[in-house]
Amino acid sequence: MDNSDVAERIRSMAVKARAAAAALRRLDEAGKNAMLEAMARSLEESKSSIMAANAVDVEDAKASGLSPAMVDRLLLTDARFASMVGGVRHIATLPDPVGAEIWRREMPSGISISKVREPFGVVAVVFESRPNVFVDTAALCLKTGNAIILRGGKEALRSNLALANAVAKALDVENAVQLVDFGAHDAVRELVRLPGLVDVAIPRGGERLITAMCEAALIPVLKHYKGVCHIYVDDKANIPMALAILDNAKVQRPSACNAAECLLVHEKLAPLFLPMVRAWAQGSGVTLHSGEAGKEYLSLDLNVETVAGCREAIDFINTHSSHHSDAIITEDAGRAKEFLRDVDSACVYHNASTRFTDGAEFGMGAEIGISTDKLHARGPMGLEELTTYKYVVTGDGAIRG
Repeated sequence: MDNSDVAERIRSMAVKARAAAAALRRLDEAGKNAMLEAMARSLEESKSSIMAANAVDVEDAKASGLSPAMVDRLLLTDARFASMVGGVRHIATLPDPVGAEIWRREMPSGISISKVREPFGVVAVVFESRPNVFVDTAALCLKTGNAIILRGGKEALRSNLALANAVAKALDVENAVQLVDFGAHDAVRELVRLPGLVDVAIPRGGERLITAMCEAALIPVLKHYKGVCHIYVDDKANIPMALAILDNAKVQRPSACNAAECLLVHEKLAPLFLPMVRAWAQGSGVTLHSGEAGKEYLSLDLNVETVAGCREAIDFINTHSSHHSDAIITEDAGRAKEFLRDVDSACVYHNASTRFTDGAEFGMGAEIGISTDKLHARGPMGLEELTTYKYVVTGDGAIRG
């Protein structure tokens, strides 16, 4: 397929999505929730075909030498499938942000101004590996009245096609959810070069993908950069708590973007704490490194450094983190306050695991991504973050003097 064919196919999908977005805008909350419930049922009814397709993708990925972290992201287990479907149903229970009034002002001129949430329109999502991203993002966009065009990685094509077929059966609005099912690299470039048809692009993948999309884009791109997350253990830390949090943040799911990649230890605590860390690492299969600041492992590897204190930890994190999620473990309220105030990351934690950076854990339902941008959204992107706003102005023959 040459570039002109790719461009035409993508443009055709965008035109259809624009028409679908107009239809979605007219649906009320009950109509959107009914569609989400139908989507959940269709996924359950199609589980066997979806899991079979995913099994083939996983075997091919292993045979092609895909990293264990990427294979883990690709894999749909029974638990992950149930969680994915449960996420769709949970989104249906959440308040619809569309039409919600952010604020209202009555002006001396006689006009009334309301700032009201409304859909973006058409959202393009490009993602790698995780098939659940297809379902999560589709459900979030349907709830917020956005049509969506998804382009997954070639390693998950069979899984995504099976999911797309199940979702399409449940939709009352044709072309509200579309999958780019051809593998041309030019498809991503074309998706982000359609101002007026596609309103925003959201990459869910590696740094190379995000950079390429940003360089090609003629539309806004909400970036989900890598997760280089830190845990700083202060000399005033509760040591059993620190070890438990470290274990959860590193070991529970090391391939996740909110997993810890770097441990910082106060130099006064290091003689006592680092031998404990080495023993924990040996028992947990974690390989410890040093001098690898800023590295995202997505595996059972952890960079470990000592720092002179809380201020040096803050400076280290602001220099080397990806501004995703970073934590301090301390019983000193003053240091905790300083850390939470001065660390420039989307999510900052005191005495809690970075693994909580997640739309469901934040009460948003599934999220469409973890934005490390500062505009238009930051951190987990749920329903509200998939809306923009407009000003609704009313009067009674008001004219400006």
